[in-house]
Amino acid sequence: MIAIYRAVVSLVLAMGLAQPALGQSSAAGLQAAIDPRWTSSFDAFANADKQQMPAPGGVLFVGSSSIRLWDNLEQQFNTAPIVVKRGFGGSRMEDCAAHLSRLVIPYKPRTVVIYAGENDLAEGRRPEQVLKSFTRFVEGVRAALPATRIAYVSIKPSIARAGMLDDIRATNALISDYVSQLDNARYIDVFTPMLDSRGAPRAELFREDRLHLNQAGYALWHDLISPSLR
Repeated sequence: MIAIYRAVVSLVLAMGLAQPALGQSSAAGLQAAIDPRWTSSFDAFANADKQQMPAPGGVLFVGSSSIRLWDNLEQQFNTAPIVVKRGFGGSRMEDCAAHLSRLVIPYKPRTVVIYAGENDLAEGRRPEQVLKSFTRFVEGVRAALPATRIAYVSIKPSIARAGMLDDIRATNALISDYVSQLDNARYIDVFTPMLDSRGAPRAELFREDRLHLNQAGYALWHDLISPSLR
């Protein structure tokens, strides 16, 4: 199966399905209109930046609610001098790619850690479409911030979305293979450690909604992500 996924990666890239990098044909600062669902999140980011703009060269965490709901994330990764959290709940990989000019570029991070793609699949998008959006994200970051390292956190296996596990595996495989072809990038596998001996999501890692991580789940993520930030 992995060989099939790799063949799909090569086909996607060869056919040029990945859209041109942000900034290649227009200014990197060109901003897409914000979906009303994210207005409050981006307003909060802007207000926080007005009060104190993070210094460049830090570690930036972006993505969906798994990032937004991570309490004390900045303090937990205290080995990095600057840690910035910019998660907006319900967001998709395509949203992260569309809003690079607000979400990533202004912070000029040395490393950007992204968790996204799960909501894309939940809304019916295919693994190849998630890869396409992630490719846009990578190319946009590289066009504007060529020295910034990109770390992709794999899509997690949640109990509430157990019916998506095949698509999650397929998406993770596609993105893992794509990242392996990039310089200065890292794929972080949280999927495998979150499965029990039967291959099912570990219940002790989730909140009562069986979708979002609890304290034990975030402790595991911390241990898995930390080595990529050193």
